[in-house]
Amino acid sequence: MTDHIIVEQPSAHPGVQLIRFNRPEKKNAITRAMYRTMADALKAADADPAIRAIAFLGTEGCFSSGNDLNDFLAAAVGGGGLEQEILDFLYALVKAEKPVVSGVDGLAIGIGSTIHLHCDLTIASSRSQFRTPFVDLALVPEAGSSLVAPRLMGHQRAFAMLAAGEAFSAAEAKEAGLIWKVVEPGEVDAMTLTTAARLAAKPPQALRIARDLVRGDRDEIIARIDEEAGHFSARLKSAEARAAFEAFMRR
Repeated sequence: MTDHIIVEQPSAHPGVQLIRFNRPEKKNAITRAMYRTMADALKAADADPAIRAIAFLGTEGCFSSGNDLNDFLAAAVGGGGLEQEILDFLYALVKAEKPVVSGVDGLAIGIGSTIHLHCDLTIASSRSQFRTPFVDLALVPEAGSSLVAPRLMGHQRAFAMLAAGEAFSAAEAKEAGLIWKVVEPGEVDAMTLTTAARLAAKPPQALRIARDLVRGDRDEIIARIDEEAGHFSARLKSAEARAAFEAFMRR
């Protein structure tokens, strides 16, 4: 288990499993090992009746800057596709049987934004920014976002985020329905964990049924993840994407 992902059950918040990004020196960019750790943690939470809610958090000023571009560049140079670790994490997130709460302070880029489409409640600080520069990197949307975001936000706001790469402030993300609540930066961790603990204290079977009814069919989302992954893998092998990654790394 990598130290870049901290998985723990805080004693002050019984029934909650915390998954925290802990790579601040790289703005919590996500590596293959980090995806694997998070997928394993989600599966372990599903299997453990003592865990009744899951919370995702980042570090001060940054939730996650998205996928580590070194991995994408390696795939582009080596002719590989989207890593299985990423897909395993996305499948585990979509299929998670326990409520998922996330807390964002600062940057939420790429999958650092789209992950919240699959969370039940997201709390963000007023200084947070949500952006998905997929097309700017010659890539395409991922994590089922091309299906879920238009349903949530409507076509124009989803297009602005996923295709145009426009940044959303916390207030704009709340208005669009991407997040639930906006708080001050110093309040994110406490409110996220308190919210998760409140969910963990509810009757678990009733909460699970209610959540399943609200979330609806997940097979459709899994199918879209797979469709996006096919396009994503093809784009990773393109000269256009390789040039975009190399230009980004030279910044």
